[in-house]
Amino acid sequence: MNESDLSDISFESALAELETIVQKMESGQTSLDQSIKDYERGVALKAICEKKLKEATLKIEQLNITQDDQSDGVVPFDPS
Repeated sequence: MNESDLSDISFESALAELETIVQKMESGQTSLDQSIKDYERGVALKAICEKKLKEATLKIEQLNITQDDQSDGVVPFDPS
């Protein structure tokens, strides 16, 4: 999978690949060049995960809008 494939990757797939990269790098059994490539891929995957989480949070907040709310109409998402 190359960087152009990231536009269609699901959150779950991106997270799983990121976890695999972390495990591989922690093992110390890759070359420096491969570690750099993996790190770059990991940074891109992390950005995708953060973007998808932000989008999901915003969608949940929009779904929680109430007409009685006297603030700005958005109920902040509380994951706890």
